[in-house]
Amino acid sequence: MHTAMETLTMKDLSKPENLYDREAEWKDLTRFACAPSVRLRLGLVYGRRRYGKSYLLRRLVETLGGVYHLALREEPRPSLNRFTNNLTRQIQWTPQAPFQDWFDALIGATTALGSSGTQPKVLVIDEYPYLQQNNLELESALQAVMDEASAGELTKKWTAPVSVILCGSAMSAMTQLLSGTSPLRGRAVLDMPLNPFDFRQSRDYWGIQNPAVAFNVDTVVGGAPGYKDLTSDMGIPRSPAQFTKWITSTVLNPSHVLFREDEYLLREDPRVTNEATYYSLLQAVADGRSTPAKIASALAKSANDFSHHLKVMTSAGFVVRHHDLLAVKRPIYRVADPIVRFHHLINRRHRARLEDRQAAEVWADTSNTYRSQILGPHFETLCRFWIDKYASEATLGGETEQCGSVQIHDRRQRLSFELDVVALKRGAHAETFKTIQIVGEAKAHRLDPSALERLDRLVDHLASRSNIIFSPTAKRILFSLRGFTPTLTTVAKSRSDVELVDLQRLYEGE
Repeated sequence: MHTAMETLTMKDLSKPENLYDREAEWKDLTRFACAPSVRLRLGLVYGRRRYGKSYLLRRLVETLGGVYHLALREEPRPSLNRFTNNLTRQIQWTPQAPFQDWFDALIGATTALGSSGTQPKVLVIDEYPYLQQNNLELESALQAVMDEASAGELTKKWTAPVSVILCGSAMSAMTQLLSGTSPLRGRAVLDMPLNPFDFRQSRDYWGIQNPAVAFNVDTVVGGAPGYKDLTSDMGIPRSPAQFTKWITSTVLNPSHVLFREDEYLLREDPRVTNEATYYSLLQAVADGRSTPAKIASALAKSANDFSHHLKVMTSAGFVVRHHDLLAVKRPIYRVADPIVRFHHLINRRHRARLEDRQAAEVWADTSNTYRSQILGPHFETLCRFWIDKYASEATLGGETEQCGSVQIHDRRQRLSFELDVVALKRGAHAETFKTIQIVGEAKAHRLDPSALERLDRLVDHLASRSNIIFSPTAKRILFSLRGFTPTLTTVAKSRSDVELVDLQRLYEGE
């Protein structure tokens, strides 16, 4: 008897041509679904709205065969009936009697799939948290089905392996499914978060040749592929003038679906109950209050008062928690999604004027906010990502660990500085000291030699610390959106420890 993998050729499993990128995710999904040794497997796929989860999983069902079921917010009996209708329509199978509950439904569906042919089958339940809300026994039913399959009784007559994939956008709900006392803990073998495209992938996906325009689009909608379709009626911006028209006609347009996108994103998470607190928290972080103390000051509360809300925002993917590379116990929070940040800094502050159709005026009036609080921080994030993913070892002077930022406190001058880009040398530090390989600054304006002089001073300040060592091949990197003066370019060429990275190199070089 041939195994499931032997009956499928590599061509059968190749990524569909209409699926952009996602090579690694496709490989993981097909390997998971085609494992020959286990009859029933459980997996999770989750990620923020607009990331392309449903599109990816529908392509998987088309390739392997099976059932794709999109859950809705509905009562238990209608949800069971709709699930039955999907089975009938997609695999031409109808139960002999109506399903009594979800245990009955899952047993019936997996058995029908496992008994049809020899090739692997997939059962996808998309937006699983919607189904879970009004069917409290669902997780226990899944647990019981998995346990019966593990015991061998359920699957002994099956001729094909079956994979059940639970998918959802409510990040805080999905990440809890395999933790703590959840009935599904220890039963899933696939735990796949789907991330947005990075800035280079997004530029290619949108088809924008001009790096400056691609960067501007990225500052607003990030790497969520779904936003391209939602703005297709305005076309793809290819020049700064077209970008202005594009943004005033979409995100800043009260008639456009993206005008209230932050509200839609927040409300889809079931753990977000007190919206006022969550909106205020996001506003504080978007404003640059990056530490618990600064957030507490903005909210006029103690850190303990909103610690739960901050954890929810982090697990839901709205806020990202980082650490200062040289002070592990100092957490730094940033808004994760560009469109959420954009809404809190521009749309929500000027809602009345925007609803009065003054988009062009608001966009002109908020140019300083956009440059300093959106464009600048986003550029810093992309520079750190470039170090981690795209910069060559020759550029970095050696292998590095994950890039981050560092706060520098000059006690004598009573001043604080932030180094935007810092990376440690891989494997070359211990608990008592850290070896720095990269230090850098990322600025939106054009840089002259004074920028390098400032960076040299900050390096000297760091080097004076007893627990800091600089690698012999350490590099100083200056990033600029607007480029560099000829004088700075000449100075940089004379120093082997200096690299200059403009927007063109960020998008196309290493």
